[in-house]
Amino acid sequence: MVTQRFSVDLDKPLAFQVGHLGEAYDEWVHQPIVTKEGPRFFQSDFWEFLTLTVWWAIPVIWLPVVVWCISMSVRMGCALPDIVLLAALGMFIWTFIEYCLHRFIFHMKTESYWGNTAHYLIHGYHHKHPMDHLRLVFPPALTAIMCIPLWNLAKVLATPSAAPALFGGGLLGYVMYDLTHYYVHHANPTVAVTKKLKKSHLNHHFRIQDKGFGVTSSLWDIVFGTLPTAKSLKREQQKY
Repeated sequence: MVTQRFSVDLDKPLAFQVGHLGEAYDEWVHQPIVTKEGPRFFQSDFWEFLTLTVWWAIPVIWLPVVVWCISMSVRMGCALPDIVLLAALGMFIWTFIEYCLHRFIFHMKTESYWGNTAHYLIHGYHHKHPMDHLRLVFPPALTAIMCIPLWNLAKVLATPSAAPALFGGGLLGYVMYDLTHYYVHHANPTVAVTKKLKKSHLNHHFRIQDKGFGVTSSLWDIVFGTLPTAKSLKREQQKY
């Protein structure tokens, strides 16, 4: 088939090339190129700029929003113990959202032109260029869009005075996720917990990519049976 013979030119913008790979896209995107500098996505400088984000932009932009949300609940009469519990619950809910996004959206299987293109822009690029330091955290524009359904979810789950603190906790969970994600890719952990997180996530990238979807926690991988076992990791390693 013509789609199977298509060759991606890494020296040209990739966004509108990868769709032509058709059913060969999944194999191509899971063959990582390990360089700190990533490829160009778009010919347009404006759209290209929107895909690039330095890691420190995440706390600078979103932590003030977390504080503002929690302060809203304070002003509306929520007691401090309740706010702490709501924020903790929001962070816990985020871990489930993180898992579901990563497993069912970021790792969806596609073969069509627009399906491949969308997947590449959402997450495929990260598996193709896992060390690209300017595309490891969510672009703020994408996070802002994601906040809309999350805010509506908080309003469904909580009272009007509690919803802002619940949402703020979820947003704080997101900030911790993105910073953890950047950390496990580019830092050299010295603590057992962070060493384990890094090992788990790099196994997901380089050894068994259909397991280990949790980044900040393996809880939901354990619950849903997607935690890689030593046996499965060994089996994948023997393929290469």
